[in-house]
Amino acid sequence: MWMVSPPVGIFQYTKKLFLSRPVGRAQALEFIRKNAANALSMANLIVGLSSILSSLNRQYHCSCWLLLVGFLLDLADGAVARQLNACSALGAKLDDFADFTSFGLATALLLQPRGMLDGLLAIVYVLAVFARLCFFSSGIPFTYRGLPCPYASSLLASTFLLTGGHITLLRIAAIAMVLFMVDRGFYPHDKVLESQSWKKVIYAGGIVAVLFSPTTVAPIYYLAWSASYILLPFAIWSCKA
Repeated sequence: MWMVSPPVGIFQYTKKLFLSRPVGRAQALEFIRKNAANALSMANLIVGLSSILSSLNRQYHCSCWLLLVGFLLDLADGAVARQLNACSALGAKLDDFADFTSFGLATALLLQPRGMLDGLLAIVYVLAVFARLCFFSSGIPFTYRGLPCPYASSLLASTFLLTGGHITLLRIAAIAMVLFMVDRGFYPHDKVLESQSWKKVIYAGGIVAVLFSPTTVAPIYYLAWSASYILLPFAIWSCKA
């Protein structure tokens, strides 16, 4: 009876893995260290795609909650990359693509474009996010130029949930967020998970709000969080790390 021998490469890899467990463990830990932030960015991308599908199926409330989860993931992936010293060009591109998907395309669909003007506003919003991600480099440490799009997305999602999807108010808020994003004024790099303890408490509160708070409490929490950063960036959120 003929027996099929396993490929030489797989056999040698398995033998090496079991004969040198410390080396294999070290390699696994190094792989996790290098890709932990990328995994968070990928999770943000999946959340953004899920939000898009929810909006296309007219499940806008579900889309808003997914965007709030994406907001938390986006704040976490940069902190993880810096703390693990795992920043890379690939990771930056993946993060930008995830941000564009979640905070650009998925957020613009909350505007529910029906006619030409509505569609134009959605396109302008997406282009504002694109410009913010690709062309607005401050050149100053711990500082952004223009409003970071996750905060604009969080504010719009919170507004949608609090107003029951009042389209007029939502579109007014979207126009304001476009102006904030394309403006070249400075915003502090808040570094929520790498700065003062009270910022970490606010982040933890955001997790609790999404998981356990009543449906009216979480949107108020995120609206206050986003509005405080948008309107009083340096007075409240200036990085002291």
